[in-house]
Amino acid sequence: MTLTANWSYPTAIKFGAGRIAELPAACAQAGITRPLLVTDKGLAGLPVTAGALDILDAAGLGRAMFSEVDPNPNEINLAAGVAAYQAGGHDGVIAFGGGSGLDLGKMVAFMAGQTRPIWDYEDIGDWWTRANADAIAPIIAVPTTAGTGSEVGRASVITNSVTHAKKIIFHPKVLPTVVICDPELTVGMPKFITAGTGLDAFAHCVEAFSSPHYHPMSQGIALEGMRLVIDYLPRAYADGTDIEARAQMMSAAAMGATAFQKGLGAIHAMSHPVGAYFNTHHGTTNAVCMPAVLDLNADVIRDRFDRATGYLGLKGGYAGFRAFVQDFNDSLGIPRGLRDLGVTETAIPDLVAGALTDPSCGGNPVPLTETNLTALFKAAF
Repeated sequence: MTLTANWSYPTAIKFGAGRIAELPAACAQAGITRPLLVTDKGLAGLPVTAGALDILDAAGLGRAMFSEVDPNPNEINLAAGVAAYQAGGHDGVIAFGGGSGLDLGKMVAFMAGQTRPIWDYEDIGDWWTRANADAIAPIIAVPTTAGTGSEVGRASVITNSVTHAKKIIFHPKVLPTVVICDPELTVGMPKFITAGTGLDAFAHCVEAFSSPHYHPMSQGIALEGMRLVIDYLPRAYADGTDIEARAQMMSAAAMGATAFQKGLGAIHAMSHPVGAYFNTHHGTTNAVCMPAVLDLNADVIRDRFDRATGYLGLKGGYAGFRAFVQDFNDSLGIPRGLRDLGVTETAIPDLVAGALTDPSCGGNPVPLTETNLTALFKAAF
């Protein structure tokens, strides 16, 4: 292990029930006077979104909204969002919702002032320096789920609608200026979204904890994030009005996204192409893939999980953790295989090719190859 790394930590976070009321103050802090609220199609007509728009309107900030955002947002959604932003003369974005709304909102703020195609800013080397940093609009992030942690991230995942590849677009100034984490906004999530998003946060923590890269702070955050999901996701799933559980899951989501600066691995390398080709829910796909990936990585990660399980309240070291993961999935209604998500086995060669080029590939404890990824996808069916 080389003790050399680049580290970054999140931004100002206003955390707590009812803090959505501080949205106008957050706009003032970010220097936004004409915000565009970007959310997804499913959230657009719900009371939680109407309430946020009412708060903005009452403060004289208008109620402009863009919601043509697909579950796996693509460059078509982005172009429409940028057009709406420019046509409305906006000066900042409120990224509102789950991972799709947050990711697309951040990219609208990023691309509104750029002149090159979105793919020129993919997270490869120093491609981010191609962007005009001064043209990136300020961003406020308001998560309404507890999963992706995109609210504390410096990147977004955008699907190329032509190639079906998910691309990570990165720039340091994509990190939101202010984040409002209000657990009351997550109360209305249906059970399957509560489970899927919660297990997305869990996957972030598990993969960060397993990553071979050096980042001791993220390692500690990942461990505590796993504990929070283990302790509080069942409560949030059983009773969506449990504000303490909802709040702890919002913390776990932000912690997972902070921790995965240390790296992600095969779980995400698999789920990204699956989502791009079959439009599956990202967190649910991660959960389905996790048991097979744990089996692949077992010999490399066994010792660290042997040490961690006592803190996590589990018995049996790594073997106990592996058994717990499957039981946890089952208790939360997660399908046992990719076939149950509509994925077809004939697509495996394309999925393997996509996984091999995914940025998460390099963070897996066991080097990924065409051979072991093919076996992983078959095991996950």
